Amino acid sequence: MKERFETFTVLINRISRNIRKIKNQEMAEYHLRSSHISCLYYLYKSERLTATELCEKCEEDKATISRVLDYLETNGYLICESKSAKRYKSPLVLTEKGTQVGKKIADKIDRVLEEVSFALTEDERVAFYRSLSMISESLDTIAKAYDKL
Repeated sequence: MKERFETFTVLINRISRNIRKIKNQEMAEYHLRSSHISCLYYLYKSERLTATELCEKCEEDKATISRVLDYLETNGYLICESKSAKRYKSPLVLTEKGTQVGKKIADKIDRVLEEVSFALTEDERVAFYRSLSMISESLDTIAKAYDKL
């Protein structure tokens, strides 16, 4: 049992660290961080999202997304379409600069996913993601139980 725990936690941490490292290295020329990348990616794929929707997609809290969006807007990557509605519920869209970087992010993600899954069959990949989802859901349930204590 101990070995399973160590293997699981070490591998999950290593995967997370490597994803962050790839994000940070790829976007250093744009002075963007890992959290910026996720917002740009989801906006590029969806064309327009609200801050609330980005919180959900990025699995980040409101304060983090707010800081990220302020940075991206200040640096010309996105704009808020509506000045009248509450900002958090207003659609955000990428500028031309944001779209160019969003495309680069999406292309890089596609290449990385292609590289990491080359040894897997389609059935193995589906089973892997199904297993990962089940583990994630179980850990969410356990974590929520701790919140109630």
